[in-house]
Amino acid sequence: MSRVRVQHFTVSLDGFATGEGLSFEQPFGHAGERLHQWMMATRWWHELTGQPGGAGGIDDTFVRQFAHGIGAEIMGARKFGPPGWQDDPDWKGWWGPNPPFHTPVFVLTHRPRAPLEMEGGTTFHFIDAPPAGALEAARAVAGGQDIRLGGGPTMLREFLAAGLVDDMHVVLVPILLGRGVRLWDGLEGLEKDYAIEMVSSPGGVTHLTFSRAGASR
Repeated sequence: MSRVRVQHFTVSLDGFATGEGLSFEQPFGHAGERLHQWMMATRWWHELTGQPGGAGGIDDTFVRQFAHGIGAEIMGARKFGPPGWQDDPDWKGWWGPNPPFHTPVFVLTHRPRAPLEMEGGTTFHFIDAPPAGALEAARAVAGGQDIRLGGGPTMLREFLAAGLVDDMHVVLVPILLGRGVRLWDGLEGLEKDYAIEMVSSPGGVTHLTFSRAGASR
């Protein structure tokens, strides 16, 4: 069976995966771009955004796994847009006409709407479903490939609490946000279910990989 993966999900030293005060102008609230500066410095990001240069090394190696073997993504409503996007029929996400997913994407929302087909093979499906139901819908169209959980932290906590995550890559960045939405709240003892490895990069972040103990590859 396909595996359920979380890729380069970034948190601060105090466990916040997004800041406070999300808006159309500030997708990560008061955190700004501080959580993801390590990613934006990589060669992969520079290629994605049409810029020259960028750093190689372990940070670049990790982010280049983004599309490998992925057949569908599931994301929470707050990743697709800030509070209030459901009231804007013209809102099509943060990523422009050609989002980077190139697969079906299932957006979890209590206000479903018609699917939104974008350039490059991305189609957003807006569904109201619990984690297991969303995973079933994603697997039905993923062609046997893996399912990526894109976040944000609230929906990811729900999938972790339900025991539905097979592999997870978390990036710890050396900043303190103090407020926002934490990833780990309510998940005490989660480490017992995974084999965990960690490695620090010259870019100043620490990569943690979680692999579900006893899961088939």
